[in-house]
Amino acid sequence: MSSPDARKTALVTGVGRLAGIGAGIARRLAADGWDLVLTYWQDYDSRMPWGVQPDDVERLTAELQATGAAVVVLPADFQDPGAVDRLMAAAAAEAGTLQGLVLSHTESVDSSILDTSLESFERHFAVNTRASWQLIAAFARQIGPDGGAIVALTSDHTAFNLPYGASKGALDRIVIAAARELGPRAISANVLNPGPVDTGWMDEPLRDELARRQPGGRLGTPADVAGTVAFLLSPEGRWMSGQLVKADGGFSA
Repeated sequence: MSSPDARKTALVTGVGRLAGIGAGIARRLAADGWDLVLTYWQDYDSRMPWGVQPDDVERLTAELQATGAAVVVLPADFQDPGAVDRLMAAAAAEAGTLQGLVLSHTESVDSSILDTSLESFERHFAVNTRASWQLIAAFARQIGPDGGAIVALTSDHTAFNLPYGASKGALDRIVIAAARELGPRAISANVLNPGPVDTGWMDEPLRDELARRQPGGRLGTPADVAGTVAFLLSPEGRWMSGQLVKADGGFSA
């Protein structure tokens, strides 16, 4: 067994923007004493309304290192079937054994049943589903005797967002299966649905509408999501496993 004072290391995917959920999670974990391996992929941001923020990765890395965390940052194109193997080899070489895995990367481009292209459908499943399965399996293979924890971010948005919703639904089932199959390795696995969090994709009318639908009258923030992730990765949270957790401020109630 490792010393209770030994620093643990988490791999957090999808940490390319200061305003993103992944960045919020990284900040909280660093504050809690975790070292971090972070991934990003700016080609995805270039296709999104917010665009590429070229300095965000460096600024976030410096911010996290200032807390005392060791930080490794790696680009990862999860549409490439070989990306996970390369990522995990680099993570092992630079950071050693991982104890936490947070899947916050995504491919999300709105389209419906009638106008989704085959290329878009396959890209969503490659990034959101296949790569997540590969990451979970690779994480389990390298786990140490103390085990670890997996948290994957999901969504229940499906209509008019078909490939995103369908690929996230498949991810949910993979993570729940992981809780059963990887439990003997002392690995917990949960899916977290944070509800609507504005990280730059909402316009003002949508932001106002969704805030009105929140019981507390405000949208969730990356810090809100990060608090739940931090608990699920903590020793106190690892008894929870195999759950689809809605930590959305009551939005889904």
